[in-house]
Amino acid sequence: ISESVAAGARFPLESAQDPDVGINSLQTYQLSANPNFALDVQTRVDGSKYAELVLEKELDREEQRELNLVLTALDGGSPPRSAHVQIHIDVVDANDNAPVFNQSTYKASVRENTPSGTLVARISAYDLDDGPNGDIIYSFSSHTPAKVRELFALDSATGELRVKGQLDYEETKLYEIYLQAKDKGAVPAVAHCKVLVEVVDVNDNAPEVTVTSVYSPVPEDAAPGTVVALLSVTDLDSHDNGLVNCFISPGIPFMLSSSLKNYYTPNSHFSLDVKQQPDGKLFPELVLERALDREEQPEVQLVLTAVDGGSPARSGTAQITVQVLDVNDNAPTFDHSTYKVKVPENTPVGAVLLRVNASDPDEGPNGETQYS
Repeated sequence: ISESVAAGARFPLESAQDPDVGINSLQTYQLSANPNFALDVQTRVDGSKYAELVLEKELDREEQRELNLVLTALDGGSPPRSAHVQIHIDVVDANDNAPVFNQSTYKASVRENTPSGTLVARISAYDLDDGPNGDIIYSFSSHTPAKVRELFALDSATGELRVKGQLDYEETKLYEIYLQAKDKGAVPAVAHCKVLVEVVDVNDNAPEVTVTSVYSPVPEDAAPGTVVALLSVTDLDSHDNGLVNCFISPGIPFMLSSSLKNYYTPNSHFSLDVKQQPDGKLFPELVLERALDREEQPEVQLVLTAVDGGSPARSGTAQITVQVLDVNDNAPTFDHSTYKVKVPENTPVGAVLLRVNASDPDEGPNGETQYS
């Protein structure tokens, strides 16, 4: 570390690894007592911890040519476990100015369908030194995960951060990108900054409609309001892109109700404004609106359509088949109400005089006729 590095400079250290979880995992770091450096323990978005050396008192090579520190990593178990690593610091001359970013944290937002090559942010640092000691190279910090480097590209000369891969709001909503500026001195000085990139949702997911339960067959004398099916509607998108309206086929004896709301709309083409719950799941019900008649329609085919509020809107469908169960609601009917026949007086006993016929539109035993 150059003796000219200003107080407040930060130096990220390699992270310790602990395969345990919870309180038994890595909890903090400690630094041996020394007059120049303090330790700042940071927490990443994923909860993992890393440490940075913070220079509190400027170094003086003529006073002390090297420092030997001990970094300790501790977990929170009982008893606690720890690991130690030696940090050897050489104090060198030259390049007495480090690059300085014009801000420590940059913020940007991009749509998840942003094409590769789109500019996200332009970071900028300056160095008061002349020549190579003042020339700056931008790069990703060692704290930036490989996945982020696959999705974003950084121009080492201009500091332009651009989209490189395919972003997905449903997978990651916020990226925390650690960058550094390093000069070209014999002993390069380094500055660090952070870029927060918010991914903006676009309507790239269609609603998914799932029939969780179908109560079929339904007796044809079932009362209006009888629950016929339970449904689940989800949409991975957010805001209006995830708000769902549901429709069912027109002209059928069913309507949509919702266990999440206290109303439904009874008309020939039913819609239900379904608000997304915190867990993302919706549970509308398909209920009977008017009486069924098996003799008129033994089976009802309907399509449930869920449409989100995006622009353009996306939709999903589910097909439901409801069988109508017969009840004995029809009496047998003769072909004629009155039969007339002429019988010769010498007709022998047992001769067939007339054949009558009755029919019953009901099904099974309900439709079988007996004569007496």
